[in-house]
This record gives sequence, structure tokens and C-alpha cells, in this order.
Amino acid sequence: MTAVALKFQVGARTLVSVDRHLARVALSLDDVLAGQAPALPAAGRDGYLVTSLPSGLAGAVRGAGLMAIVRQRYTRFYTDLTIGHDAWLASLSGSARSTLKRKTRKAATAGVEVRTYRTSDELAAFYPLARAVSAKTYQERLLDAGLPEDAASVAHLHDLASMDGLRAWLLLLDGQPAAYLCCTAQGSALRYDHVGHDPAWNDWSPGTVLQAAAMKTLFGDRFARFDFTEGEGQHKRLFATGGVDCVDLLLLRRTFANRATMTALGAFDGAMAAAKRATRHPMLAGLAKRVRR
Repeated sequence: MTAVALKFQVGARTLVSVDRHLARVALSLDDVLAGQAPALPAAGRDGYLVTSLPSGLAGAVRGAGLMAIVRQRYTRFYTDLTIGHDAWLASLSGSARSTLKRKTRKAATAGVEVRTYRTSDELAAFYPLARAVSAKTYQERLLDAGLPEDAASVAHLHDLASMDGLRAWLLLLDGQPAAYLCCTAQGSALRYDHVGHDPAWNDWSPGTVLQAAAMKTLFGDRFARFDFTEGEGQHKRLFATGGVDCVDLLLLRRTFANRATMTALGAFDGAMAAAKRATRHPMLAGLAKRVRR
């Protein structure tokens, strides 16, 4: 049981959050592709948060006396690494292949270098360079999702590396670290865990160039899939070969505080969905971008 912050969020900005003590059930990609409803452990004081649940199973995951609400809907994207690099490239649209070639050529004009890391000793060399990049990223500034700094998390990464459960890459432009990618193994997949790039190099698309280079090495590695984890984005769509429609399902006990929280979340999420539909209108698209910033 852990305290989970239920966020009222607009884009990357959290307006307010409410803590609830929940048992978190996070499905792996192997779980998602198996297509079976998860067995729920003992509930937290307030209930459960089930993430990456295939949307078709949402009705099958219910607890006695619990209220249910879907917090997010998204596609869990992944790349099938068993098909080989050439087949993967052929599976991309002509536009996507052209985009990758153009961005890679442009990065080459800035003296691009990509370094790969996998052992614990190599991680020790990677970490300080990647941390310096992470400190500049929006993932760290706005989402609290940078490369971890606490001793326990760093030790865990070293443990994984010592067991062949970590892959990391660093992209340098003109000799300077510009982007990093740090991934960990889960089941048959490698997870897209920690990623970021220095915004000073935005014009060279370092994140896309690094991902393309990493994918090329992974088709010869031991993993069956590359797991882009929860959430969507054009970057994930560009590199993925498949995806599963998923939801994050919140199950709360029927207390007064939880009822109030559920009502507020439902109203807020509904308003955000309506606003998102409205901003698809061309006249409002610019305003929406400014608000997200």
C-alpha cells in the first residue's frame, strides 16, 4: 500500500493533487499482450489503481463495494524486435523513413556520436553525463520523471546492469552530451524508462536520432519487444510496430472522502476531454499550445 497522488492535470501542469492510499497494480507489456484480467492483491486503505489495463478488460476488474472510474485512455505502444531491423524499417511509412533519414543527416553535421552502455562499470561512466542532460529536461522540471538521483534507485540500476537487465545510450553533438536513453528489462521486453534531451539542441532532433540508433542495436539483442510503456506521443507512434488500447482504472472504497474525490475527478476529467476536443479546431490550436507550455 502506498500513497498515490491523484492529479488534476492540464498538460504537464499539475493544478492540485489528492493523496490516497492505494494498492497499485501496474501491468507489464507481457501482461497486456496476454489479455487476461489481473488478480488484485490486498486492497490499500482507499482501494486500487490499475494501470495499463487493456480497455476490453475494464469491466472485468471490479471489487466488492468499490467505485470505479477510468482516469486515462491511451495506446500502449511497442516494437516487435523479432522481425529484424530491415523489416522494421520497411514497416514504417515512407514519410517516417524520410523523417529519420533527414534528421540523422542533419545531426551528422554537428558531429554526432552515440555511445552504448550495459554493464555496471559502463553505467558508472554513463550516469554523470546523462544526469547532466536530465537536469535540463522538461521531464525532470515538469513531470518529476528525470533520471533518478536517490542512492537506492541508482543502486537498483547497477544491480540490473550486473544481471544483463539494463541498456543505455548517450548521444553527443559536437562532443557535448545532448540526449540519453536508459532502459530496463521486464519479462521479455526492454522498457522505455528514462529519456531526455538538452533543449539547447532541439533543432538537431537528438531524441529521435538517438532512438533510431538504439533501435538498430536492439534488433540483434535478446529482447522480444521494446516497450514504450504508458502514454502516447508522436515519438512512440513513429517507432512502434503495434499497440494495445489501455486504460488506467481507479477503484475507490465508498467513503465520504472518496466519493467527493471521485466526483471531482470525474467532472475534471470530463471537462479536460471536452476542452481537448474543442482545441482540435484550427482556430484554437495555437491557444492550446500556449496553455500547455
